[in-house]
Order: sequence, then structure tokens, then C-alpha cells
Amino acid sequence: MALSKPIFFTHLKTLAKPHHHRWPPLSTVFLRFLSFSSPEEAAAERRLLHRRLRIEPPLSVLNRSQPQQSKPQAQGPPYYQNPNSAKLPEHVSTLTGNRLNLHNRILTLIHQNDLEEAALYTRHSIYSNCRPTIFTINSVLNALLRQSKYSELLSLHRFITQAGVVPNIVTHNLIFQTYLDCRKPDTALEYYKQFTKDAPMNPSPTTFHILIKGLVDNNKLEQALEIKEEMDTRGFAPDPIVYHYLMLGYVRNSDADGVFKLYEELKEKTGGVLEDGVVYGNLMKGYFLRRMEKEAMECYEETVGDNSKVNMSAVAYNSVLDALSKNGKFDEALKLFDRMLKEHNPPTKLAVNLGSFNMMADGYCAQGMFKDAIEVFRKMGEYRCSPDTLSFNNLIEQLCNNGMLVEAEEVYGEMGDKGVNPDEVTYGLFMDTCFKENRPDDAAGYFRKMVESGLRPKLAVYNKLVDGLVKVGKTDDAKSFFDMMVKKLKMDVSSYQFMMKALSEEGRLDEVLKIVDTLLDDNGVEFDEEFQEFVKGELRKEGRGDDLTKLMEEKERQKTEAKAKEAEAAEATKRRLLCSLLSQSQQAQQPKLGILVIRKLEVMSLLSRR
Repeated sequence: MALSKPIFFTHLKTLAKPHHHRWPPLSTVFLRFLSFSSPEEAAAERRLLHRRLRIEPPLSVLNRSQPQQSKPQAQGPPYYQNPNSAKLPEHVSTLTGNRLNLHNRILTLIHQNDLEEAALYTRHSIYSNCRPTIFTINSVLNALLRQSKYSELLSLHRFITQAGVVPNIVTHNLIFQTYLDCRKPDTALEYYKQFTKDAPMNPSPTTFHILIKGLVDNNKLEQALEIKEEMDTRGFAPDPIVYHYLMLGYVRNSDADGVFKLYEELKEKTGGVLEDGVVYGNLMKGYFLRRMEKEAMECYEETVGDNSKVNMSAVAYNSVLDALSKNGKFDEALKLFDRMLKEHNPPTKLAVNLGSFNMMADGYCAQGMFKDAIEVFRKMGEYRCSPDTLSFNNLIEQLCNNGMLVEAEEVYGEMGDKGVNPDEVTYGLFMDTCFKENRPDDAAGYFRKMVESGLRPKLAVYNKLVDGLVKVGKTDDAKSFFDMMVKKLKMDVSSYQFMMKALSEEGRLDEVLKIVDTLLDDNGVEFDEEFQEFVKGELRKEGRGDDLTKLMEEKERQKTEAKAKEAEAAEATKRRLLCSLLSQSQQAQQPKLGILVIRKLEVMSLLSRR
């Protein structure tokens, strides 16, 4: 029997009154009893209810394990207000509103490759009303890592740590990767020990992947094996990727026994079945190390043959490609690569990646097929693979080392189109090759481009430049680069002496003395007796051995005069202060105060003179 609208609302009000049972509020009951205008509206209401339950679970669930108590007990402060408790990282639900807008703004700067502005914007936002989330900070750190800007990454990490931003596991993984890429494995291990001791979270499988691969790449195989043992003690399942990295470490050490030992260990832990093909490439390399070519090719057929049941990812395929191309089986590698390209169907099947094209480019170069190497390198864009700076450097180095500077410069010209920035290694490769090809002006031009792009060349790269310019008689150009870089680089004594000797051999001793003059002002490099004797020896060649002594005496006289002027200025300041205080004491009719001030200033003056 249908109810009229007044009776219906009266019934609802009766239900909303408090009874012995606890009922939901009126608004909830009203929505629950009325029908919805459409199925979509009902589904939206269900999603809203589920979201509310995730954010605010029922009190019965929260109190299920707690006994009922008549009096409420005092609770301690939450973890973020307790200085003795470890802080927990933010949840992804905090990335909303203005913080999401900030996140998107910084991502835009990253996509525009303006990492300096992105890092600066992040720093400025830390102490603003809209503090960036750890997810935003991780995006900036990851972008800096991709471009090998390690010093900027570590600087930003120190800044957010001092600002009290709690890192999450992704942040820690980025720092592990940074130290390992910088060839500082001991620092990475120390950071890992501190992480396991203090962090309120456990390492993830990715953490172990980064650590073990980085340690193997830094020739720290024993430490990598220890990390693998720690994975076992923590209860992690046997990870084929970890065994792949460790087996690769044994391959690099030419230890076939270690390769097969790890393979048998993994096989035993997985019950004799290995469906992941990532380890089979290194297993083939182990057979090749033992000169068991037949067994290696049988392993190859079992892995990628028509009847194979092994799951092959891009990493697994790349390992097999590497085993074939480096052991005289490049034709088989070409056939396998063609098959990989046909199977590649992202996102369903990822059969190739950047490493696949890098390996094939290396394989073509090893066969002397450089045009094919360039062609396969350019094809990666068709398969949604983007080259990075390391990939370009690898191909450019192969071309430069084989007298193909023109082709290398063509590849270099494509970096901007791909959104890839050259680094110090890129410019260093071209500098060395240009000097070999008797193109010193072009070598100097590449160094100038490196400086103008904001990169800071290493001292060794600078030394190569000036050495190459001096050898071809371009001392003026070398001197101009010396003047440009002397303030930017921490030059050592040998760098100064090389430039002085080059100028001395052309009779330009006045410029040598000018460099010494700058040295005596700057004090960046110690101008000790040995250094002085070197300069005197160059000056004596033109009968000007006493010029250095005169210069040093003149500099000492100038410093003495400067100190005297500073002392006079200080005395004048004290006198003005004395007059001011005396005037104030007279106006306040406190002559004793003025006498005390005079005596104090006299004592300070005597101490300063001593």
C-alpha cells in the first residue's frame, strides 16, 4: 500500500529519532530510501559511499580489537607531533587541489627540460603556503638523475631533508641509484645501512634491483651477493632479475663456475622450473666461457625456439642478443632482433627497448657496418623508444674512433631534435677527434659550446684543450680560455705552470708576471718556494730573474698600505662613535658614563693595535 508524501516524511522523522540502536543521520537515510533517477546516479552514489568508507572506516571496524571501557584514556600525540617517533611519508591522497596544480606546473618545467627552474621552483615552494608533496620532489629528482646532474640532485635532497620533508621509498631508491652511478658504492651501502636502521619502511624489490645491479657495475660482486642473502632472510621470493645481475657479474669476471652455481641455486629455489627467460642469456655466456658452443646454441633454441615455454621480456631478449653478438653469432642476433621487432606491440608486448637498439648498434659497429648502425639507431623512434645522452655518446664514440667525424657530427645534430642534451663526454669526444683530424678551431668551438650551455668541464678536459692549442701554435686562444676558466675551475699548480711556460717560450714574460700577480691576490693556489723557483727560472731566460722579487715586494707593500688604510678607517669610525656617545652622555647629564665609554674605547684601540 502506497504512502502519501506527508505520512512518508513523518515516517522518516520517526526513524531518524535516537533509539537503542545507532542509526545513520537523516540525510543518509533519506538518500538510501528514495529511488535514483538513473542507474548512473545509483552507481555514482555507490562509488561515493565506498570512497567515504576508505577515508573514514566505520567505528566498529576501528574498535573491533579494543575492549569497551567506561572512561576514555588519554592518548599520546600522533606520530607527526612526536619528536621521538619516525615520520611517515605522505600518502598520494595529499596530491590534490593547489598541491596538484603545483605538481603539474613543475612537471611542465621538466617536460620543457628546464630542470634548473623546476628545482628552484621546488625549493621556493617548500616554505610557501603550498608545500610540494614528496611525489613532486621525486619527479624533479628523477629528472635530474636521468640527465646525470648528480650534484644538483644531492643538493636538492639535502635541502628537503633539512626542511623536514619525509622521503618515501622512491626517494631512497633515487639516492641509491645516484651514489652508484657516481661510482660511490661504499657511500651507497652506508646510506642503505642508515635506511634499514632508521626509515619507517622496508626496502622494496626495486631497492634490491638497484643495489645489486649498481654493486655489480662497480665491481663489488661480493657485496652484491651479501645483499642477495639479505633478501632471502627478509623473506623475499627468488628474483630472476637479481640472479641475472649476479650472473652477469660472474661473466665479467670470466667465472663460468659462478654463473652455473647461481643458475642451479635459482632452479632449486623455484622447484626446477624457470619460466622467466632473463637468466638464459648469461647462461649462454657461461657456456661460451667454457668453450661449449654447442651447448650454448642448444640453450638458445630451448629459450627462444618455436616450442619454448619461456617468457621473454625485452631485458631477457637483450641478454641473449648480447651473448650472440659478442661470441661470433651476429647473423643469429640479426634474426632474433627481427623477430623481436615483429613481436613488439606496446603496451601488450614489449619485446624491444632502448638497450636493444644500443646492442644492435654496437654489433654493427663491431662488424664495421657503421651505416647500418646509424640506420638502426634512427629506427628506434618507430618503436616508441627514445635515445638518451648515453646512447648518443656510445654511437658517436664508435664513429669518432673509426675516422667518421662527419657522420658523428650528423648524429650529434640530431640530439636537439630528439630533446636530448649533450654532456661533457659528448663535447670531449668531439674535441679529441677534432685535434686528431687537425681541426683545432673546431675543437675550441666545441669547448666553448660546452661552457655556454651551462656545463662545467672537468680540469682534465680543459687541460686537453689548452695542450692541443699550444701544440699547434695557438697560444693566444689557449690564453683566452685560461682567462675564461681560471675563475670557474679549481686549477692546480701544473695548469698554471703549463700556461706560464707556453707564454715564456714566446717571450711574453709580462703576461707571466700578470698571472703571478693574480695568484698573489687570489690565494687559490699556494705560491710556495718551488713554484717561485719555477717562475724565476723562466724569467732568467730573458735576464729578468729579479722581476719576481720586485713584484712580490710591491704586492707586500700594497697589502701593508691597505691594512693601514683599514686601520685608519676603523679609528675614524671609533672617533665618530666616541663623539656621538659623549654628546649623548652630556645631554643626559651623566658624565661618568662618558668617562667609562672613553676608557673602554681606549682599551679596544690598544688591543686592535697589538
